[in-house]
Order: sequence, then C-alpha cells, then structure tokens
Amino acid sequence: MALCLRLSDSPHNIGSSDPDTMERTLDLESDKPVPGMWRFPTHRDLCCIYRVPNSMRRENPEAYTPQMVLIGPLHHSLKYQAHKSRGDITKANSMAYLNMEEHKKIYLAEFAKRVEGKKTIDGFRKIIEEDETIIRATYSESTAWIESPEFVEMILHDSVFIIEFIMRTSVMPTTRIGDPLVDEIFLARTVRRDLMLLENQLPYFVLNKLFDPVLKILNPNKTFRQLVIKCLPLETLPYHCFGEFKGRQHMYSAEKLHSGGVKFKAAGRYPFSLYVKFVDGCLKIPTLIVDEDAEITLRNIMAFEQCHCRDNPHVCNYVLFFKFLIDTEKDVEFLVQKDIIKNRIGNHGSVATMVNKLCLGVIDFGSYHSMIESDVNAHYKSRYKKALVILKRVYTTIFGELPTP
Repeated sequence: MALCLRLSDSPHNIGSSDPDTMERTLDLESDKPVPGMWRFPTHRDLCCIYRVPNSMRRENPEAYTPQMVLIGPLHHSLKYQAHKSRGDITKANSMAYLNMEEHKKIYLAEFAKRVEGKKTIDGFRKIIEEDETIIRATYSESTAWIESPEFVEMILHDSVFIIEFIMRTSVMPTTRIGDPLVDEIFLARTVRRDLMLLENQLPYFVLNKLFDPVLKILNPNKTFRQLVIKCLPLETLPYHCFGEFKGRQHMYSAEKLHSGGVKFKAAGRYPFSLYVKFVDGCLKIPTLIVDEDAEITLRNIMAFEQCHCRDNPHVCNYVLFFKFLIDTEKDVEFLVQKDIIKNRIGNHGSVATMVNKLCLGVIDFGSYHSMIESDVNAHYKSRYKKALVILKRVYTTIFGELPTP
C-alpha cells in the first residue's frame, strides 16, 4: 500500500510555477512512485541536494524555480508539462525548457567533437551507470519514478551541457557564433542564474569525475573547479573566526545605533565576505552588493544551509544580523552612505523589504555574532558615550567642528 499523500495539495513541493496542470496525486491503490515523494535515505551522508522548504518558498517561489534550463531530477517533471503545452508560446517557461532540451543535444554533439567522439561519451555513460545509485542518493527526494535508462541519459545530457556552457562562455567571442547562449548576453545570464538554484543541481563529484580528466587534455591550465568558479563566482566560505555559536542578541537598527554612538565602517568589498567585527565602538561590516541577482543567490544559499548546514549556517546568520540593522529605508540610506551597502536596484525601500523578507520562514539556530551583538548593545546603552555624542553634536551645531588635538 502506497503512502496516503496528495502532493497536488502542496504545489510548492514540486517546484512548479503552474502546479494545477501537474497530475501529482498518489493513488492509494498504486505503488508507483511519483515526483515529490520523500526518500528515507539509507546513506544520509550522501544527501546534499534538497527541495526548498515550503516556509521559505512561499515568500518568493520564482527565486527557486528555473526560468530556462532544467538540471537534474527535482524539476524533471516540468519537462512533461512543457511537452503537453508544446507550441503554446504564451507559456514562456515551457517553451524555454523545450528549447534548452534541444540545446542540450546540440551541446552533446559539439562536446563530442572536442574529445574522442562516441568513445568518450560512451565512457561518460558507463561512469554514470556505475555511480547511478550514489547519484540518486544525493537527492533528498525519491527519484525512483525515473527509470534507469532515462535517469542516466538525463545526467549525461545535463552534465555535458554544464561543461560545454562553461567552456563556451568562459571566453566571450568578439563576433556572433550562432549559439544564442553565447551571442545573447541576457540568455547566458539567465542560464547562470538557473545553475545557482538549490533544486537545479547535479552532485559535484560526478561532474568532477567526468570532466577533470578530459580538461587536462582540452585545457591543461584549468581544472574543472577553476572553470566553475570563474563562471559562477561562489567559492567555499573561508574559516574566519566567527566567534562562539550562541543565542542571538537583539540589536537596534543602524540609524538608532549611530545615534547612540556606534560608528560604522565598510570592511571591504569581497563578494559574500561575512567577517563582521566590532572594535573601539566601530562596527566593521563587509560591503553587501544588492543587485537583481542578490536575492536569488542569497535565498538559495540560505535554503541549502537550512537543509544541510544547521551547525554552521554562515549566510543565514549574516542575513539575520543585517535584518537587525535594517528596519526602514532610512537605515538603508545610512548604510549606503557608509559604503556598507551598494544599492544597484535603485530604491532604498526595496532593499529594506528584500532583507527583511529574506528572513521569513528561516529557522534561527543561533548566532556567530552573539558576542558582537552583546558588545554593540552595551556600547549603545552606555549613558556616558551617548551623552558624549549628544554633547559633541550640540557643540558642532553652535560652534562648528571640534578643534583637532
């Protein structure tokens, strides 16, 4: 007897932007597996690719849903939906999915020309077949509904698409080459964005196993890892001294802390550097660049941490820290003035809304910044320091700047 579970009642479980067209009811009399079914892993250590928790997805479903290219099994069912609406150009995502499936076939043929043709591709297929059980085990959901031959071909086409795309876009040609993903910059950007999504992944080990040996011949100066980092500039976070992981301390907003004598300074512009310090009354924070991709990137990293990194949720911790600092657009404006935020989406109010919505549905496991938060609070509450600030402002208003000692 199959589990009594109606997946269509929870549409975000399958990550579809149009769930009403998806037939996802698990028949009580059928043992046939369907997309979205839980998998109770026998090898927990292998699981690393997850469905985004509903508590996070409902705030912005599109941030987790591929717009053009479907990678791996978690969105594989959307291909069937796309085929059902074949030719309906009003369904832009479905047409994009179909176009990209054809593009994968072209990329497979083109990649074969780079190597030893059918011999190399058959070798890839054999490696995937040998590792199929391990590959399936990396996903949090059951992939039993995909038959073995189809699963192997999916992994093969998706793997080769990723490496061919990375190789083609790592050096942009000066003239058009007839490949829309290279000729049209906005399409390449959309694909890169799709490849960042938590649910739209292949296990890294199989990609590395397939391509690192091949790249030693095609491009001996670059490893697969180096090519990936160049295309998708996200590296493993460095092991900074984050401090002890404790319960979070409430902090006031940036403007309020500033009025209480807390100084603010940008600590650098390294992408996604999370090293916050509080020294001599000055809160030093790495610059946060807010562009149109920032929310998608942060949301998917946070979702991964919520599922996989509960003991070290560095990005969740960082965003929750920022949430304390930003109540209104006035706080954003102040942090922009201090170069702590680079606002590339224009409206300060939109940044405030984004930061606060990022934290909705996120479970707060604690803070690496608890000591910093405690020290900032103590500094703010110090009557002496607060009085000094007020006195200095009154003095400068009446007499001008204080003389330099």
